[in-house]
Amino acid sequence: MKTSFMPAGRVRSAGGFTLIELMIVVAVIGILVAIAYPSYAQYGQKARRVDAKTALLDLGSRQERFFSMNNTYTKTPSDLGYGGAFPLDVLSGSTAYYRLDVTAATATGFSATATPVNAQLSDKCGTYTLTQLGTQTVSGTLSAAECW
Repeated sequence: MKTSFMPAGRVRSAGGFTLIELMIVVAVIGILVAIAYPSYAQYGQKARRVDAKTALLDLGSRQERFFSMNNTYTKTPSDLGYGGAFPLDVLSGSTAYYRLDVTAATATGFSATATPVNAQLSDKCGTYTLTQLGTQTVSGTLSAAECW
């Protein structure tokens, strides 16, 4: 028969983590998330900018096609092959982050905009504008070269 004997003053420790160790791990994870989340949010905004720019350039090419056939630009969405009325939502997934509109259309020119809505309102590029001359501008704090 074997008996175990532990010397006095020596306590057998249970396996696991202490509360301090767990709190340190939670703090480190919190710091990493605080650093990574803003970059992730900016990536999302940049991806939605691409959708807006693509939609605006598509509208510009539809205007040019309409002009080549009718010798005038139009403000009517159905003339350009769109359904509904301006402003049109530019969807990313199932949510609209920009609205597309033709702000001016004459026989000699047009001006179209992509205006941010919902979560995209905090984007530093602001509203994108395109004209019949191909001029691309933004209303935000960043320059057109940085945004386009």
